[in-house]
Amino acid sequence: MKKIVFALLSVLVFLGCSSKSASDVAVESKLVVNNSLEKLALSDQHAKPTPITKETQKIIFAFSKDVGHDCNDFLATKDANFLAEHNAMFVADVSAAPSLIRSMFIMPGLRDFKHTILVIDKEEISNQYKIADKAEKIVLVSLENFIITKIEYLDTVQEIEANLQQK
Repeated sequence: MKKIVFALLSVLVFLGCSSKSASDVAVESKLVVNNSLEKLALSDQHAKPTPITKETQKIIFAFSKDVGHDCNDFLATKDANFLAEHNAMFVADVSAAPSLIRSMFIMPGLRDFKHTILVIDKEEISNQYKIADKAEKIVLVSLENFIITKIEYLDTVQEIEANLQQK
């Protein structure tokens, strides 16, 4: 049943997303080495504000539906505290989906996951962090005391685990 609902959700998101919106404006990304992410304020999939902490060393960003699904499927195979053990956080951008689809299908689906998912649900925020030509990549940001020290664009979820295992 869960798979059927998830498949319907995917179809509705695909049909409900427009190819262009008024907010598709070129904005300089805040994901730049030496920038701080201390002010990035997002809530998790349960609408609980979840700040980035000084201990956070890695943030995984998924800016497309397919990348988000891949990351969630990967993280679902891990212990619930896998991200915390690796001082990492996962951010999923769901802002491209129409608000009705987000509230009726996407957010309830995300609540089923045991791992924490920080959610970008506003295009204005997404546009500040997303790099359009890298949206289909897994974006892995390394931090030290909130400051971006490295940005990597990964093709597979296996690269996430390999990177998180590195100290």
